[in-house]
Amino acid sequence: MNIKKIGLTALAASLVSVSAHAGEMSVAGGASIASEGYSGEKLNAGTTFSMGNQLTFTGSGELDNGLNVSLSFVLDQGDDTAVSSGPFDSHSVTVSSDAMGSLTLAGEGGSSAATSIDGSAAGDVWDTFDGARGGVTAVAVSDAGPGNNSLFYTTPAIMDGLAVNLSYQPQGSNRESGTGYGFTYTGVEGLTASYAVTDEVGTTTALSGDQTVWKLSYAYGPVTATASNSDFDVGTASSDQELSSFALSYTVTDELSVTYGEETIEKGGDPTDAEYSVIKASYTAGGMTITANMKEGENVDHTTNSSADFEYWGLSASFAF
Repeated sequence: MNIKKIGLTALAASLVSVSAHAGEMSVAGGASIASEGYSGEKLNAGTTFSMGNQLTFTGSGELDNGLNVSLSFVLDQGDDTAVSSGPFDSHSVTVSSDAMGSLTLAGEGGSSAATSIDGSAAGDVWDTFDGARGGVTAVAVSDAGPGNNSLFYTTPAIMDGLAVNLSYQPQGSNRESGTGYGFTYTGVEGLTASYAVTDEVGTTTALSGDQTVWKLSYAYGPVTATASNSDFDVGTASSDQELSSFALSYTVTDELSVTYGEETIEKGGDPTDAEYSVIKASYTAGGMTITANMKEGENVDHTTNSSADFEYWGLSASFAF
């Protein structure tokens, strides 16, 4: 008797009998063309041109047990080219069902409970000015980012309009694990209210603490008012930061909107706040969005030196396909 042949035949039969699960893969693309410029006492960057391009690959399917599984990753030419992931940006696997909620493992690019809502009301204007700029180093905002291979969980609906999410950052070298929780309420027409707290996991006690975030947005007719606050608090007081912001948006038509917003960054031990403002107009039609904005940053390094004040203008066209 040929035992090997019988075993292989049985294995082949078992593989054939595995039921196939319906699923699909899709690719979405984005591209942009931008022109921008900076000016300031020690900075006249002139006009620069740039482009952006990325592809988002997604796949999903439903298993026999009712679970939905989806995979997502982004191919971005300009992201992370110096690390082992090469041009691959955010990537994650999500398992979900109506009964269990949604569990996401983010290999890279994931959010904690706090960072999922900590974008400022004005749209993170500070990010346009941070880093070395005209002989000064502009402040960057700190957050309780989850790092790679982190978990993000959204519970099933507890009550109408209330979403609850949890996050987990695994323990790393010289770091403890970190957790976070957050709530978003949309039970009143036009209102969105969010609150979240997440551990900041540092390599020492002095660098550890938490980030607390809240955001309120209310839309009434064509006008939307938004306010937000992010408080980053660790053992080293000089590393503490608080970002407060507000914005007013007016929807002129279904295609055209105008926004004005402001941000203030307070830093532990610094008597001078960094202040930012933006006015922006966007026009959208047929998958194309044209955006024009003017931004201003003052005291960007928490000093009153005139060299720490800058202006920015930008014009861009983005395309979704």
